[in-house]
Parts: sequence; C-alpha cells; structure tokens
Amino acid sequence: MQSSATVLVYSDDANTRAQVRLAAGRRPATDVPPVEFVECATLPAVLKRLDEGGIDVCVLDGEAVPAGGMGVCRQIKDEVFRCPPVLLLIGRPQDAWLATWSRADAAVTLPVEPVEFAASLASLLRSRLSIDA
Repeated sequence: MQSSATVLVYSDDANTRAQVRLAAGRRPATDVPPVEFVECATLPAVLKRLDEGGIDVCVLDGEAVPAGGMGVCRQIKDEVFRCPPVLLLIGRPQDAWLATWSRADAAVTLPVEPVEFAASLASLLRSRLSIDA
C-alpha cells in the first residue's frame, strides 16, 4: 500500500475546505492510505497543482465562485492527462445530473455528511490506487 494519498480540495470557502478535511479525517477507510490535503481557493491554483502531478483524488466545490466545481471538473477532464478521479460537492440532490454532465466520478451534497463523504472518497482512492499499482 502506498504510504499516503494526496487529495486536492478546491473551494473558495475556507469553511467548506475545513468540512472536507474533518469529514475525511486522517484516513477515510482502513484499507486506504492516510490522506494529505492540498487546498486550493482559485482555478489557477488547481490547474498549477494538477500540472505538478501527484494528486490522487480531487474534491471540487460545485458552489465555488467565480469558477464552479462543475465547470472546473469538465475542464480538467478534458485538459489533464490521466486526470485524477473527481468527487464533486453539490448544493442539492437535484444537481446530480449536472455532476454527470461535468463527468465527475462521484458526487455528495453540501453540507458534507462525514460518513457518506468518507465512503465516496475511499472508493475513489481505491480505484485510483489500484490503477496506479
């Protein structure tokens, strides 16, 4: 097993980024490595960090301003080679179709519910780490 996994968290709201860190904890499941977080508050920061590599999963805030996570997701799926899986935070369950349009690999609603979020994150980490192995 890899020693740690790197999770990029994009939101213009520091409280949302904190919710993500708290919900995931140090290790979202016992069968995945501990996670390290990279926080980004702007689209240019996300793109720069993805270009540097080493990101295992992206968590994008669909309610972020001015660049919403859904548009960011669609952009990185088109532009980033071997784009990491994306967990999209959506404002309401009815927005799930938009998450599909954006090509997100999974979606959970805001506010972040810890058990649901950790399970979704762990599932994406499992799929990413098994591909990289």
